[in-house]
Amino acid sequence: MRVLERHSPFVSLGVLLISGCVEAAGIQSVGQEAVVRAGKVATTDKAIPEPAKRTPPATSSWASFRNGPQKLGVAGSKLPEKLELLWKYPTEQGVVVAAAIVDEDVYVGAMSGKFLCLDRRRGKRRWSYRSIDDPDPKAFAPGFFAAPTVTADTVYIGDEEGVFHAVDRATGKKRWTFKTDGKIASGATIHGDRVLFTSHDSFLYCLKAVDGSVAWKFQVDGPINCSPAIAGKFTFAAGCQAGDVSVIDLQTGQQRSRISLDTNVLATPAVLGDFFYIGTYSSEVLAVNWKQEKVAWRYKDPARDFPYDSSAAVTDKYVVVGGHDKQLHCIDRLTGEGVWTFSTRAKVDSSPAIADARVFFGSKDRFLYCLRLKDGQKVPTFRLPSGKDSSKFHAGGEVAAGPAIGEGCLVISAAGNNGFIFCFGRK
Repeated sequence: MRVLERHSPFVSLGVLLISGCVEAAGIQSVGQEAVVRAGKVATTDKAIPEPAKRTPPATSSWASFRNGPQKLGVAGSKLPEKLELLWKYPTEQGVVVAAAIVDEDVYVGAMSGKFLCLDRRRGKRRWSYRSIDDPDPKAFAPGFFAAPTVTADTVYIGDEEGVFHAVDRATGKKRWTFKTDGKIASGATIHGDRVLFTSHDSFLYCLKAVDGSVAWKFQVDGPINCSPAIAGKFTFAAGCQAGDVSVIDLQTGQQRSRISLDTNVLATPAVLGDFFYIGTYSSEVLAVNWKQEKVAWRYKDPARDFPYDSSAAVTDKYVVVGGHDKQLHCIDRLTGEGVWTFSTRAKVDSSPAIADARVFFGSKDRFLYCLRLKDGQKVPTFRLPSGKDSSKFHAGGEVAAGPAIGEGCLVISAAGNNGFIFCFGRK
């Protein structure tokens, strides 16, 4: 089944366990809200020199969507107690996907069709890659709905017209591309010398990293909207119009088993041990024992009936996920019982990230929030020159992308025309 129609840019990467310059502008107070004042877009954007040496992603990096093959959304880097806005970078049409942070670089795919590598410390452009080769700057370039994945020498990213790009990490030049028959909202997952990703054309692809040739591919019923998660020797795939998840052997691409969920899923599952955790379009969050092929528990807010597009962040104690009900939910990982909820003013499609016993997430109410993980209480976090609530930051546009946390920094992006990429850390 081929799916070529466009979907909303705010649909989170989902179903697979497999199954995704401006003049210095100050921060001003608007009422009691702190908001970034937009500056004028500069007419030039000169690239800055490359670092002397690039290193492979480390535990302190955030190198892929949800930070690793298990898609747990947990950072390996600490953040300062108080975050300061280090820089912001303008984009023509905004950003709806998470960034990657590795060593001295930040990688972001934008809706304008530009894929950017920015200097992590200053927010200056190192290189810009376009989704098409056409030199005409007015030619339509497919936007990036997928988060980037970074390796020692290559960055991988898919675009809305189904092209998967392998880009040289140092130069921003194309290494190779691979064409699918549907939009790619999936971030890539690296497994040895192979690259996994999904497409709305209903296939899970496994390509050879060296040249983009097909090692194997697996078809499901309907488009696939999420990033591949890995559990040992297996990955998982499900079409977002199907109620089943296929467990697939990573070496052969053959189906090991098929698990019935009786619901549609769009979010990317998070894998811990024998379980994966995922929000559904039936207004539930599920814990699934993939080895026993059964649902261990189902969580549902008794007062609200809304779907989940956000991908869950998972620790040994908690499952944290955002919903269309305008809430962030924290669930006991073992029992499936609710621990706390936190209300915002709009949908929470942003996939939360956990660092230092704090959880960070965005909302379509245009705020980036910080909460204490154990009880959901707001934590004073952002150093703002004015404004009473220092536990949230106004991004100026809807925040559909999840935060990326790596190398001591947090990067988040705003959607919409002239949306910004923001980087927080310690000056």
